[in-house]
Order: sequence, then structure tokens, then C-alpha cells
Amino acid sequence: MDNETKRLIEKANLSPEAVPSDLFFGNGAERELDGAIRRAAACAEAPAREDINAIEARRADLRAAATPQNPVPPVKIAVLISGSGTNLQALIDRIADGSLNAKIVLVVASRPSAKGLKRAEAAGIQTITLSKEIYADPLTADEVIATEVYRAGAEFVVMAGYMRMVHAPLLAAFPNRVINLHPALLPSFQGAHGIGDAFARGVKVTGVTVHIANEVYDQGPILAQEPVRVEEGWTVDDLEAAIHAVEHRLYPQVVQLLAEGRIHVNDDLTVRVG
Repeated sequence: MDNETKRLIEKANLSPEAVPSDLFFGNGAERELDGAIRRAAACAEAPAREDINAIEARRADLRAAATPQNPVPPVKIAVLISGSGTNLQALIDRIADGSLNAKIVLVVASRPSAKGLKRAEAAGIQTITLSKEIYADPLTADEVIATEVYRAGAEFVVMAGYMRMVHAPLLAAFPNRVINLHPALLPSFQGAHGIGDAFARGVKVTGVTVHIANEVYDQGPILAQEPVRVEEGWTVDDLEAAIHAVEHRLYPQVVQLLAEGRIHVNDDLTVRVG
């Protein structure tokens, strides 16, 4: 029994030993307070109401102390898309089931026809579209993206099937906080056709890479990789399905590491996770 609990019960002239402990739930200190309150209400020699109020207040304090008051807030992310948005959906689903402590505050699409926009809208996420027809200059487009992402309060920018390079305006605004997903084991099979190029080359193992985006396409610091074995008799569609399955699992895991502050980029651009 802590000293404050003991003082309150003694002030109320109650004996916690007289209260059967199996009548109450909770930890020892809270059980003693429950007993004191019940005894006070039942006994003719019950203490003054202010004594009971003091005991109830003490119980509330104990409960508050046992409840996390400052849970880790979700990391705020903006997601860049160009197509169907299946990796966006994977992030939305992991947030919904509680395995990813993040909040998507903005989805930016490079094409108005991107099906991922409907996924974002269905989840109640703010969206904007910056098509090449309107923003032909990529630097101007990235300036707008940086402004909108900053305005939305995002801490990280997550590229999920975004088919445009990112440039200095966005990278400078979010240094080492723009991440990309590539459907091959970098540095192999860089570029927009990683799955098809790996399949055409006849490799037996390819995979998925999550990396930090920088000024050089597909060459930023690597955060995570997972191999995918190319099985005998597979078509390129089979390989694509296997790659996407890994992407949908791996990408939310890496974003969760970012949310936990467990990814550190060293001065030499190597990455430490821990």
C-alpha cells in the first residue's frame, strides 16, 4: 500500500483488512480504495463525504498514472502515386488494422486517371493531381508538391508507384525523408521496368528494394530489401504478382520503422536500423 492510500484510508477510520479482497478487481492499491469506498457507504460510522471524495480522487489519480498519457502520435505521411494505388491501399489497410502507426495526410497523383485517387477518396484522404499537361516543368511540379506536402503537415513523403523523378525542390524540403519502392534488388535492374527486365534476363532471384530517393534515379541509400525467387515455369505476370505481394508487406513495415525513429542515415549515406 502506498503512503497516500494508507493515509486516506486511516483518515476515514476504515480497515482495508476488513474488506474481502476477492470482491474487487484491479491492482492492490486500487482494490484497497474500492474497499474503503464501499465500507464508507455501508457503515453507520461512515466518514464525512469529503473523505470519500478524497479517496475517489486518489483512485482516479492511480488510474491516470497507469494509463499512457502520451501515446506515440502517428507519423504523418504524404503518398505520391501514378497508377492503381495498390501500395497506397496496403498502407491504408495496415493503418486501419493498427500495425502501422501512421496517418496519410495527402495523396498526390501525377495523372488524373490514377485509380489510386479513388482509394484515397474512399479512405477520406485529401488528394491533389499534378499532371504533366499542366505542370510540364518537373521542377515547378516538385515545388508545388513540396508546398502542399508541407502545408498538409507531412513528415515523410512515400512514393508508391510514382512514375516521375523527384527533384531538388522536394528533396531539399524533406532531406532523407522521401522514400521509394523499386520492384527489383537495386542496384540491379534500375528504371521503370524492373520486373520485366529481370524476367527477360532470366535471373533466378530478384526482389524488392525500399530506398531513400535522391537526385540520382534509383541510387539512394537502401533501407530494406527482400528477395523473390523466380520459380520454374513462371510467366512475367506470375513474377509481377509475387513482387507486388512482397511490396504490400514490406513497404508498411519500413514506414513503421520510420514512425518509430529506428532508421538512421549515416554521413556516408549508409543506413542503420535499430
